[in-house]
Amino acid sequence: MRNWLWKIASLSVLALCFTTPSDGLNSYPMDVETEPENMDMLNWVDSVFNNLNEDERLGQLFMVAAYSNKDQNHVNEITNLIEKENLGGLIFFQGGPVRQAKLTNFYQSKAKTPLLLAMDAEWGIGMRFDSIPDFPKAMTLGAIPDTDLIYEMGKEMARQFKELGMHINFAPVVDVNSNPDNPVIGYRSFGENPQAVAARSVAYMKGLQDHGVIANAKHFPGHGDTESDSHYSLPLIRHPEQRIWEVDLYPYQELFKENLKSVMVAHLNIPSLEETGNKPTSLSKKVVTDLLQKQMNFKGLIFTDALNMQGVTKFYSPGEVDLQALLAGNDVLLYSQNVSKAKALIKDAVANGKIEQGEIDRRVKKILKAKYEVGLNNYWPIELEGLYERIVTPKTEEVREKLFAAALTVASNRNELLPFRQLDTKRFASVSIGGKGDEFQKTLSKYAPFEHFTISKAASESEHYNLMKKLEDFDVVVVGMMGITNNPKRAFGVAPGDVALLRKLQERQDIVTVLFGNAYATRFFEGLDHVVIAYEDNDLTQNLTPQILFGGRPAMGILPVSTGTQFTFGVGGFLSGLNRLSYGTPESVGLDSKTLDKIDEVVDKAIKIQATPGANVLVVKDGKVVFERSYGQLEYRNSPKVNSETVYDLASITKVLATTQAVMFLHSRGELDMNKTLGDYLPELRGTNKANLVLKEVMAHEAGLKAFIPHYAKTVEGGQWKSEFYQPSSAPGFSRPVSNDMYANNSLRDSIWQWTVESELLPKRGGRNRYVYSDLTMYFMQAVVERIVNQPLDEFLDQNFYQPLGLYTMTFKPFEKMPLDNIAPTENDVAFRKRQVRGYVHDPGAAMYGGVAGHAGLFGKANDLAVMMQMMLNMGYYGDVSLLKPGTVREFTKRQSTQSRRGWGWDKPEPEPDKGGSAGKLAPKSTFGHTGFTGTCVWADPENNLIYVFLSNRVYPEAENRKLLSEEIRTQVHDIIYEALAKK
Repeated sequence: MRNWLWKIASLSVLALCFTTPSDGLNSYPMDVETEPENMDMLNWVDSVFNNLNEDERLGQLFMVAAYSNKDQNHVNEITNLIEKENLGGLIFFQGGPVRQAKLTNFYQSKAKTPLLLAMDAEWGIGMRFDSIPDFPKAMTLGAIPDTDLIYEMGKEMARQFKELGMHINFAPVVDVNSNPDNPVIGYRSFGENPQAVAARSVAYMKGLQDHGVIANAKHFPGHGDTESDSHYSLPLIRHPEQRIWEVDLYPYQELFKENLKSVMVAHLNIPSLEETGNKPTSLSKKVVTDLLQKQMNFKGLIFTDALNMQGVTKFYSPGEVDLQALLAGNDVLLYSQNVSKAKALIKDAVANGKIEQGEIDRRVKKILKAKYEVGLNNYWPIELEGLYERIVTPKTEEVREKLFAAALTVASNRNELLPFRQLDTKRFASVSIGGKGDEFQKTLSKYAPFEHFTISKAASESEHYNLMKKLEDFDVVVVGMMGITNNPKRAFGVAPGDVALLRKLQERQDIVTVLFGNAYATRFFEGLDHVVIAYEDNDLTQNLTPQILFGGRPAMGILPVSTGTQFTFGVGGFLSGLNRLSYGTPESVGLDSKTLDKIDEVVDKAIKIQATPGANVLVVKDGKVVFERSYGQLEYRNSPKVNSETVYDLASITKVLATTQAVMFLHSRGELDMNKTLGDYLPELRGTNKANLVLKEVMAHEAGLKAFIPHYAKTVEGGQWKSEFYQPSSAPGFSRPVSNDMYANNSLRDSIWQWTVESELLPKRGGRNRYVYSDLTMYFMQAVVERIVNQPLDEFLDQNFYQPLGLYTMTFKPFEKMPLDNIAPTENDVAFRKRQVRGYVHDPGAAMYGGVAGHAGLFGKANDLAVMMQMMLNMGYYGDVSLLKPGTVREFTKRQSTQSRRGWGWDKPEPEPDKGGSAGKLAPKSTFGHTGFTGTCVWADPENNLIYVFLSNRVYPEAENRKLLSEEIRTQVHDIIYEALAKK
């Protein structure tokens, strides 16, 4: 490898070249310094400078454009410029991170003087790369009240830049966008208020520079009030100088106080600053030297805007424009079109006395000082292995989540409709207009039952009419406005007919409009009652916005611009959430993503050994779902993949998320006393051996009840159904479905109850009942609940729990309410039902009981279980619903037995150290939850505010398959979560 270091003549200076650079930039200015602490830098600069001839020194003034998505001819062209002209640097544009890194290593190896590498990455390197996620654009950042988040973004950007061997980010844009019709700045600006722009610019700049990357404020002296684009013409700004100082130059003054390292000068025609006609500010000595350097005392690097832009090329030819820019006072000639010609003209200018050689030398040394500051005195090639993973880390995603979430702005909220309350009293629909809203609609459905519609932008009147007919019966319609553009000349992509549709809908129902795009588009939505601005359209904003609508997160954003009388600068602000679940990254709540990724290995192994055909795993920390992954298929072969909407038979989780919930509900209201007996609530039990069983002992499985009774055995003979109990089709007296094409005698439930009541109790041991986990427990508690509330258990739970919480897939008898394709199949039941069971409860006793039993019969998806368990961790509260008293929650979930680990209804970890029981070994003893026979479990940890859900159909196709238990799959996953927590 050819290395520029070997060109240094002095060995003593060579030693200085290998000093370790600091992580951040030094705090001293970039002009000539003589303090002792800067001597290393000065020695290095002098040594490099002295090793260059005149032509090579001039090359340091130029930075040309490089791409990593172009062909070898382009690479050869850049290589030739580096070797022949000794370029000072490159500005990288479109390409890919690994491709660019390889080119960076190559180009640096060809450079006699190390290259200063830059990128115009206003919203991060994703702005230029094809495979890197973007950070928010400036207008989005302008909505964020907390500038510390913007600093954090700058820090993360700097880390990514350094991974790629880059040194300068041509950001932030500090233009105060005072013209809503600005065609080139707009969303690239933080907003219209100079103070707000300055505060965010300073945070962005410090985030970069505190971590070793030079920030560049642009477009000096201010491109915010233009109606043309300097890429295509020379914009004219007629403001007086005083106004420019008060508005456009204000952010620069604040940045200079904080030691901004570089500035980019724009191509603008501002007569109040430069009276010469059609003379761009970038080529004006009055602007670059007199205003920027003398009046404002800026000492950092000064870059021209790109010298290929028509704002200058209309008036000056390549090479000539470079000379004029240099004469004006710029240090770096950006995007030069003819370096060789420019050099020749500069030499002539020196010879003719237009510029002194000493001034040229000063600027070259100024550039070399910048190179020293960013560590090029100790250049080292980029390590390519694992580069992408080092660039996009879990921290990157955490920062992006925080930023986009903090920007979301509730700009109008008539009658405080948002966040949505009383979910069981509203019918919801969503409409996506003009683009894909898959993630938006998917996340809406996590909070409430939605019917979703999609329509193209500017659809016909007949399409609008048909849509309005379909929406007639809904109380609330959430509309996602997709396809918003950044072009003011085309109304930002807003179709008048679409807005008219919203106004018509608003006349009859509540309409919530979410703008996924440019904030200036709000000008067309004046008069709408409920408007939320997401600023950008991506999976993250589509995921975050429903969380705001339903109170999973508070809204914090403020509108950074004014667009009309209703939507003015500063509207929005804090809107409190309702403590419903939110969704985000593990790192945002202190969990380690890489450790959680180990769950994949465990569940994939389970599928490989056929412990289960598929599974869903969900983790909640601090009220935020941070891990939700689906694995495998509904069946082992040729079946749909499991997804987050897959509904599973929860088996014995029914005990805690159905029957025990109802018992706790009644206990909270003083309608049920755990010290009373079954006979106190069920008079028909008096005189039986069940009459004196105390409720708290029943709920702790210490009442002497048998583990289970195989009721189905009484209804079959010789392996066949008895006709007095079952018929293959619904008929008079046989209307209770047990499975598809299998109906039970209507009196069978009464028979099962009678058989259960008549069952013998287990013999006592030492004068007391021993602990035996029993399904019969919940047969009796279901009867107690139904007697008190005078209502079937499933109806009571729907009305008081599931519907108010928005849990439309947590239900009994799902075959009546949803397509079977949404439900994971369970056993091929050859012993009893003689068919595959799907959508009907797997447990035979519960099926015979009508599908609604206290011990089994509940179905749900993982998110449903998470909501219920979060309600428990919230001490009985969730959203706007109060269901249980905190004292009841604490009493039922604590250990209630000296014989077992059990609470009342709830399972617990084993009390002995290092024994988790059904829970992971690392789970605290305060943890509570339950498992299910079908391969399910749910656990909540109040100490760490942590929830774990595992759903599977391990009983498919045979219930005898015990590999999930024997391989400890569920407990392994549980322990991995605690390992991830320990690494925070």
